[in-house]
Amino acid sequence: MSAYRFPTTATPPPLADKTAYLVASGDLRESANTAGWPTQAALEKALTRAFAANGWRLQRANPIDPATGHGFISSQRMGLEVFRSIPPAAPLVVAEAVWQYSHHVLPGLASHCGPLLTVGNFAPEWPGLVGLLGLNAGLTKLGREYSTLWSQDCADQWFLDGLAAWIETRRIDHDLSHVRPLPPLADCDEVRLGRALAEQLLAEKAIIGVFDEGCMGMFNAIFDDALLGPIGVFKERLSQSALYAEMLRTPDAEAAGVGRWLRQRGMTFRTGPDEATDLTEAQLLGQFKMYIAALRIADDFGLDAVGIQYQQGLKDLAPASDLAEGLLNATDRPPVMSRDGRRELYAGLALPHFNEADEGAAVDALVTNRVWRAMGLTPDTTLHDVRWGAEHDGRFVWAYEISGAVPASHLGGYQNAEGWRQGPVFFPAGGSTINGVSKPGQLVLSRVFIAEGRLQADIFRGEAVALAPAESERRKRATNPEWPIAHVVLRGVTRDQFMARHKANHVQVVYAPGAAVANAALAAKAAMLDRLGVQVHLVGEVELP
Repeated sequence: MSAYRFPTTATPPPLADKTAYLVASGDLRESANTAGWPTQAALEKALTRAFAANGWRLQRANPIDPATGHGFISSQRMGLEVFRSIPPAAPLVVAEAVWQYSHHVLPGLASHCGPLLTVGNFAPEWPGLVGLLGLNAGLTKLGREYSTLWSQDCADQWFLDGLAAWIETRRIDHDLSHVRPLPPLADCDEVRLGRALAEQLLAEKAIIGVFDEGCMGMFNAIFDDALLGPIGVFKERLSQSALYAEMLRTPDAEAAGVGRWLRQRGMTFRTGPDEATDLTEAQLLGQFKMYIAALRIADDFGLDAVGIQYQQGLKDLAPASDLAEGLLNATDRPPVMSRDGRRELYAGLALPHFNEADEGAAVDALVTNRVWRAMGLTPDTTLHDVRWGAEHDGRFVWAYEISGAVPASHLGGYQNAEGWRQGPVFFPAGGSTINGVSKPGQLVLSRVFIAEGRLQADIFRGEAVALAPAESERRKRATNPEWPIAHVVLRGVTRDQFMARHKANHVQVVYAPGAAVANAALAAKAAMLDRLGVQVHLVGEVELP
């Protein structure tokens, strides 16, 4: 008899007839899980009714925890344990009404062999769409097949038809007729410029500085070195502890100078005395130090773009990074000198910042910055969360938001920017946003993502529109009123087409002065990405020179 201890594995539960299992990936921050649970519970209740109407049972894979009061999977370890209780071939539903950390469930989803449906609630109050799109992008990167649906109440006919199709055939086919491969490009100045910029990047290389990878479980936002190297982009892996240490070395007087510059340009801040709930001068001073520290570290390493993770680690030490991020993304920003005071760092330039260390946004922002500068355009760019949207005056208007990292130029200048305190649920140490409404204008929008083992890019056109003040305020109040918002209309892309195709929780946004210039800049950007070896797709109505 052998003396070895052979491992044993639990026998998976049997597969039940007409039963689908439900899991919900949650946040790593328990404050967010607790606050978001009522919205999640409402989605699950509506989804359960929809399954029952088709003669099916929707069974939670894990019960609501009496200790926490919610049923979210709140860690990767918990996810592994929950998936052991699911029959391997069972139909599986991942329902998301809030922001979620995809890595809590991706290990289980990667090995689960049953059909998979992801569902999100199309509602403004909590970022369910953001969570859904982030999860879908992670599954796409993994190469894991899935179907996806979205609805405000799981009772509209479009949703019910889609659910019935999935129950019957285990798949849903969405309309993707708005997506087409990049065609052969004309021999024009814009295309030649884009290709020349690509050749320069391939020859000279670029470095993106990443202050800790994997922010908020975004597997889709981690780009493998083996994919970045062939396009001339390399990572400098940095620790947020180094950023915090540099903040501690930054003198108060120097940081206060950043605040004076902003106030002289017209930016205002809603401050108060309570550190727990108000924006305070001490929080602002910390954010100004972070801005200075980020530029000095970028100078130390010769970075071409930088990304701060913030949420894990820094959120317990320092106020939010968003104000610093928005300043870095601006061409017109407070000057910062080298430590010896002899040089202005990145003088006259934006240092592209990829919020939440999203490396897809890093590649996009880097390319955008070089194309726009070469064309003599303002290169200020940002990513936005795809937060929500609704019909208004006969057109679908998206609400794009991010927690603050928008350059003031997108708002029409610092005089239109107001600093509000970040919400305590997600930002216990506080800090200011760069709050405001994006100005009307022509936009080039895009996303670089990973699919089929390679870098791909979707590029599309739209415009930021002005809504009546009451409607704009209603949308802000329905989401996060402390965050900057862009009211966006896409060209030739419906709501459901966008949701079916977009492979990220983020979308990259940059302005251009007029439709003709926007089309020309888009062509140059597409040519640059194409020459780098990125598979480019045109989405919606795009006019090339």
